[in-house]
Amino acid sequence: MIRKFVLLSFTLLSSLMFLVQLLSLQIFNQNYDELSLNNAVEKRPVYPPRGLIYDRNGILLVANQPVYDLMVIPEDIKVFDTLELISYLEISKEEIIKRLRNVKQFSSKRPSAISRQISKEKRALFQEKMWKYTGFYFQKKTIRDYTLPIASNILGYTSEINSAELKTKNDYDLGEMIGRQGIEKTYETILRGKKGFQFFQKDRFNRIIGSYEEGKYDSKPETGENITLTIDAELQTYGASLMQNKRGGIVAIEPLTGEVLALVTAPSYDPNLLVGNKRSKNFRTLVNDTIAKPLFDRGLQAEYSPGSPFKTLNALIALQENVITSQTIFSCNQGHFYAKGAFMKCHCQVGTRNNLLKGVYNSCNSYFAKTYAKIIGKDSTASFGLDRWKTHLEQFGLGNYLGYDLPIGKKGFIPGNSYYDRWYQKGRWGPSTIISNAIGQGEILTTPIQMANFTAAIANRGYYIKPHFKKLNNKILRDSLFNKSHTLIEARHFETVIEGMHQVVEKGTAKVAKIQGIEVCGKTGTAENFIRLNGEKTQLTDHSIFVAFAPKKNPKIALAVFVENGYWGARWAAPIASLMIEKYLNGKVKRTWLENRMLNGSLISEYMKPLSGMPFKINE
Repeated sequence: MIRKFVLLSFTLLSSLMFLVQLLSLQIFNQNYDELSLNNAVEKRPVYPPRGLIYDRNGILLVANQPVYDLMVIPEDIKVFDTLELISYLEISKEEIIKRLRNVKQFSSKRPSAISRQISKEKRALFQEKMWKYTGFYFQKKTIRDYTLPIASNILGYTSEINSAELKTKNDYDLGEMIGRQGIEKTYETILRGKKGFQFFQKDRFNRIIGSYEEGKYDSKPETGENITLTIDAELQTYGASLMQNKRGGIVAIEPLTGEVLALVTAPSYDPNLLVGNKRSKNFRTLVNDTIAKPLFDRGLQAEYSPGSPFKTLNALIALQENVITSQTIFSCNQGHFYAKGAFMKCHCQVGTRNNLLKGVYNSCNSYFAKTYAKIIGKDSTASFGLDRWKTHLEQFGLGNYLGYDLPIGKKGFIPGNSYYDRWYQKGRWGPSTIISNAIGQGEILTTPIQMANFTAAIANRGYYIKPHFKKLNNKILRDSLFNKSHTLIEARHFETVIEGMHQVVEKGTAKVAKIQGIEVCGKTGTAENFIRLNGEKTQLTDHSIFVAFAPKKNPKIALAVFVENGYWGARWAAPIASLMIEKYLNGKVKRTWLENRMLNGSLISEYMKPLSGMPFKINE
């Protein structure tokens, strides 16, 4: 009886298990249904065109051009004319055999590309012969077409996604285009659009015999969203021409909105070099140029000593901290040693008495050394004074990323007490030890975009809008994303400094920057240029710097120009900045004599000089 019960139970239990498995396979589990469908139906992606990119005035900067990938389904291949195909693809017989072997190893049934980004003209030449190549077909895609040879550092580029990236970006296909650097990368999700799909019916021999269900399940691609940039293409082009045969950067900002009008880096490259089949070769060439560094965006990534433009910030901090007034007078002590081994040369004659206004437009090193000493020496210890000074500078956007919508940049550096405690030992340093900070030298580092931004903050009398490159016409949305960042300086303190910057152009160190009918406010700078050579600190030719905004009232443009090895501020940077201002505000340049000098001027011979040491000194 027991044996009968056990046998019956085992039979019922086995039958129940088989029933459950059948239900799972036939009703609940869709895997086999999908495998069966995949054997009968082929799903092909339809790639959308990427969104177009325009400048602030509607000029098209980035368009699209069609290209084709030559796809193959290894299982469907029949005998074909190998010589004809390799002649068309311009590759060797060994290479085509290798490619076909690789795609077959990947999958004999699934399509793979054996040649990518074939032009529409070249595809048309071969299309009429496709009937002879069973198993081959063209897959349409689009690649970028940069309409102007400018702004590669802003726009970035696109390239094919690779197998490693697919592990984290599984909504892409191998070989699909993805944004690299610049706007292409930052706004990839909206520029990319949405893929569509086509379904094709296959017969028992895996051959395409037509559309599946008459296209019932097909989906159309959605074109990427167009983007309008804040950049003025004409101003960007003009700035690039002024920086030919020079190294450095120009950053121009609209103070009222924080919109970046131009971001020029020199040397640069034509963005179309990174489009098409020669992209990899061209990219390697650009990367390997370690001297000119065309892929290095000097406007965002280069960290320089700000030089004398930094004096404007020290003046504002001193006014806010009540250690000077606009009428405070200091005598210029030419040749005074402020720190061991550091000689601070000044352009003023011995005994010159400057108030703040004169100190700015005469760029008096002694005036600002004494001002800085008062800022740091205000508190019981230099540590407290230095950190208060640093806090002020951070509110101008220095020492940190500004948050602009490009994926690269550097923070710069504003030293605090912890830095000097490590360097000199705690309590063994004071204002005279770090006096180079008074004139924008020493350990201070800024990027050109940070310098343009603090100039915009001065132009706005105490606030700035985060610099950005994507234009937003919706004011409510713009204000929520790009709100005002206020400094710690009261608005009333800016007027003396601004008037001093105006006098710099009218009768000071930057008279070359005067523009008839436009009140320009600016500040020249000559930044020392040191490198470590054979283990020793070596001085090279100084950098040329100029920051400016215009007009003085209701400013429309603020900018920073930095020219490497440009000797002094008024030689290259100030003329270039004033031409940019004139071009932007007037639409044309009347000072053709100055324009021709800048367009034709070259510093190539300077960059070709062998490295050699120069005496250590501290200049303007």
